Amino acid sequence: MIPFNIPCVTGKESVAIQQAITAQKLSGNGSFGKKSCIWLENNLSCERAMLTPSCTAALEMTAILAEVGPDDEVIMPSYTFVSTANAFALRGAAIRFVDIDPTTMNIDPVAVEAAITDKTKAIVVVHYAGVACDMDRILQIAEEHGIFLIEDAAQGLMSTYKGKALGTIGHMGTISFHETKNYTCGEGGALLLNDPQLIERAEILQEKGTNRSQFIRGQVDKYTWRDVGSSYLLSELNAAYLSVQLDHAEEINEQRLARWEDYNQVLKPLMEDGKIVLPHIPDEHVHNAHMFYIKADSEATRNELMDYLRDQEIMAVSHYVPLHSSVAGKKYGKFIGEDTYTTAESAKLLRLPLYYGLKEEDVAYVVKAIQQFFDFK
Repeated sequence: MIPFNIPCVTGKESVAIQQAITAQKLSGNGSFGKKSCIWLENNLSCERAMLTPSCTAALEMTAILAEVGPDDEVIMPSYTFVSTANAFALRGAAIRFVDIDPTTMNIDPVAVEAAITDKTKAIVVVHYAGVACDMDRILQIAEEHGIFLIEDAAQGLMSTYKGKALGTIGHMGTISFHETKNYTCGEGGALLLNDPQLIERAEILQEKGTNRSQFIRGQVDKYTWRDVGSSYLLSELNAAYLSVQLDHAEEINEQRLARWEDYNQVLKPLMEDGKIVLPHIPDEHVHNAHMFYIKADSEATRNELMDYLRDQEIMAVSHYVPLHSSVAGKKYGKFIGEDTYTTAESAKLLRLPLYYGLKEEDVAYVVKAIQQFFDFK
C-alpha cells in the first residue's frame, strides 16, 4: 500500500528528544522551544511566534486576543477543518460561512465583503493546501471596516504571498505541526503575532492567565492570575522533535515540491482532455507542496476513482465536508450568500499521496493507476 501520508522523520529527532530528557526540562518554553520560536520569527519575519499544543489552541488564542464574544460575527469559509470554527464558537460568536473561489478552494473576497455587518468582529481566512488567499483584497476589506484579519495557515509553512510568509499578513496567524503537516512534532502548533500590542496579553493567555513569563524574566517578584487563559504551551519533548524538522525545512520543502511537480507534469494530459482539474497556483504565490489534489467531473467519478486506487493499493482520500452542512455548523453558524462552489467542488476533490520520502517511482505508479482508470471509463 502506498499510504496517503507518513509523518516526516529526518532521522535526528530522537537525539534532540534525548537531549531534552537529559536537560531535565520537559515543560514548555525550554531551549528547544525557544530555538523553534526564534527560527519562526527569523524565517517568517513576524513580531512574535509562540509554540502551542496545536493549531487549534493557537486559533483559540486568536479568538481571545480579538476579544470575540456572543454579540459578534466571524466570517470564514465553510470549506475548512472544524477547528477554524470551533475556536470562535467557543467564545459565543456567530459563525458566518461564505463561498470559495473554485480555482484555489480559498475564501472568495467578494463573498466576504457581502457578508460583513456591523456585528462582524473578524475575518478568518484559510490558506488551503498552502496556497495563499487573495490577501491584498481581503486585507483591504478588513482595514476598511476596522476588523481583525486572522490567517489559518495550518498548512502554509514555507508558503508566501507576494514575498510575505503566510500567517504574517493579517493581525495574527496560526500554523499546524500535526503529523499530517509538512513539518511536524506529532501534535503542535504556533501562534504568529504581527501586532506588537498583542504580545503581552498573548504571553499571559499562554501561561494559564498568569504573568509567569514576566516572572521568569525577572520583571516581577511573583506571578499571579491576571486574565483568562489556558495551558497553551507546547512541551519541550515536542519542541525538540520540531526543532530538528525546522533545521531541515529547506530539504523537506525541496523534496516535496519535486514530487508535487512530478504529479503536475504527468497528469497535465488528463486535464487537457477534460478528465480532471489540477491545482492552480496564482501568480506571485509560492506554495509549499502541502497537498496534491485533483478534481473529477463529479462526486460519483471521484468516489469510483478513490475505490479503484484503493484496489491498486493506493490510499487517496477526500477532504473537508463543508461545515455549514454539519450538525454543529447549523447550530453555531449559517451560510451567507449562495453556495455556488463550496459543496459542489469539495465533492469532486481527491487528495493523492504526498509526503517526505515519497519516491519518484511511487508517483509514477499512482499516476499510471489514474490513467488506467480513465482509460477504462
